[in-house]
Amino acid sequence: QVQPVESGGGLVQAGGSLKLSCAVSGRTFSSYAMGWFRQAPGLEREFVAVISWTRNTYYADSVKGRFTISRDNAKNLVYLQMNSLKPEDTAVYYCAAGLYGDSRGRNYDYWGQGTQVTVSS
Repeated sequence: QVQPVESGGGLVQAGGSLKLSCAVSGRTFSSYAMGWFRQAPGLEREFVAVISWTRNTYYADSVKGRFTISRDNAKNLVYLQMNSLKPEDTAVYYCAAGLYGDSRGRNYDYWGQGTQVTVSS
C-alpha cells in the first residue's frame, strides 16, 4: 500500500519560503510520478508540480521560477521548496502518487490528507 503523508505547512509572510515534504510508504516509491496539488477555499484543486520517476519536472505557470520539486528515492520523500510566496499561494497542498501521474491530475492513485499553507500580506 502506498500512502503519502504531507508535512511542513504553516504561516509565512509574503516573500518568505516554506519547504513541504511528503513521506510515502511502500517499496515501489521510485517507480511513481509524484505530484503536488493545491486547493484554495471555494476553488477547484489545481496542479502545482510533478516529478517523474526519471526526475523530469513540470510546473504550473503560476509557480514556475518560484517553486522547486525534488525527490529522494532512498528516503521515499518528495519535496516542494516554495520561495517568494504570495498571498495567492494560500491553500491546502496535497501530495499524490501515480505510476502515470500527469500535470492534469490524472492517473494519481494515492493522495495525502494535505497540509495548510497560509501566506499573509
